[in-house]
Amino acid sequence: MAAFALRCSALRRYTKLRSCARFSTGPSLNFHNTASPAMGQRNARSPQSTSADSQGSAAGATVEQFEQAKNKLSALKKDPGNEVKLKIYALFKQATQGPCNTPKPGMLDFVNKAKWDAWKSLGSISQEEARQQYCHLIGSLVEAERGNSAQDAAKPAGSGTTYETLLVTTEDDITTIKLNRPAKKNAITTEMYNEIIAALEQAAKDDSVITVFTGAGDFYCSGNDLSNFTNIPQGGVEDMARRGGELLRKYVKAYIDFPKPLVAVVNGPAVGVSVTVLGLFDLVYATEGATFHTPFSQLGQSAEGCSSYTFPRMMGTAKASEMLLFNKKLTAAQACDLGLVTEVFPDSSFQSEVWTRLKAYAKLPRNSLALSKQLIRSVEKERLYAVNDAEVELLIERWTSDECFNAIMKFFQRKAKL
Repeated sequence: MAAFALRCSALRRYTKLRSCARFSTGPSLNFHNTASPAMGQRNARSPQSTSADSQGSAAGATVEQFEQAKNKLSALKKDPGNEVKLKIYALFKQATQGPCNTPKPGMLDFVNKAKWDAWKSLGSISQEEARQQYCHLIGSLVEAERGNSAQDAAKPAGSGTTYETLLVTTEDDITTIKLNRPAKKNAITTEMYNEIIAALEQAAKDDSVITVFTGAGDFYCSGNDLSNFTNIPQGGVEDMARRGGELLRKYVKAYIDFPKPLVAVVNGPAVGVSVTVLGLFDLVYATEGATFHTPFSQLGQSAEGCSSYTFPRMMGTAKASEMLLFNKKLTAAQACDLGLVTEVFPDSSFQSEVWTRLKAYAKLPRNSLALSKQLIRSVEKERLYAVNDAEVELLIERWTSDECFNAIMKFFQRKAKL
């Protein structure tokens, strides 16, 4: 175990070195010049690039809208991080110049190579499509920043709770818990786990009728932030695993015990624990561009969120095994066919259709909804507690295994090559 702890420390040093190698060989990408041609001619692929990138208005973005998006970018106060800035830069270049047509920088020219990779990754998408994606991405950043400013005014009266990684608001009898790390694809940190637990406890006691989860930006949630596995405490790997297990147990229990109707509004790709807990929600609405992925075995881990029970119950053992054991990624339509998703909506009308429906649901009698949900869920609550305990114990064992360590190392090495 001591040898394993040393290797985990090596992993932590490796990830820091990798980050430095990418961005510290020159000045950090300038936020307010990201979309400007003055940044240079070479550019490239963002690690943020996903199937959700294609979301946006079905009609595309006009030149005027593109210019407005550039102005909005300049007005943003919060730096979205290098990964998002690379993506913005690549879309700008594709929108204004077309596909990447410059020589690839040398291997040691890390910053320009990252830019070039980001631009090159866009392939042959049209300038119109690039403008559309650019406008959509800038709009999501503006929305997230505006939501941060409005959080204190919109939160439940007397709650006194503020959050660093979430936007929690109550309006029209709906409490919305929005994962708010769009620059990191809403990856869940230890801090975010604790804040979600607190937000669920707050929502359980407020006067809202239903509670909604969604994500800021193009992603719903990319699962665990793997930095959770590189911060080794003084107690070593076993202590880290035990603490992580207890936090996960408490996190999943917060969903099992939640007394009101719980709705997921899946606005983009969902990965890992953000997918597995969906079996504990009462409704799951997804945009057609959303995907659902549980790559546990790729990382030497095992299922959580009670999915080892809820998934086979919803979709049958064979289909559940395809997801939980063999890492199959589902489209929104496939997830709906298997019962994981309640309904799929077109990307272009997703937000308007879903929220119109949720506001109508929120006008139903509050106590009737809550008591009816509790009646439906009470039959299997003890089973869910037991499943949660069993999943956590297995994960603690997995997190302390050489197999898990080696799988995570391979993951970081693959990312370093992108």
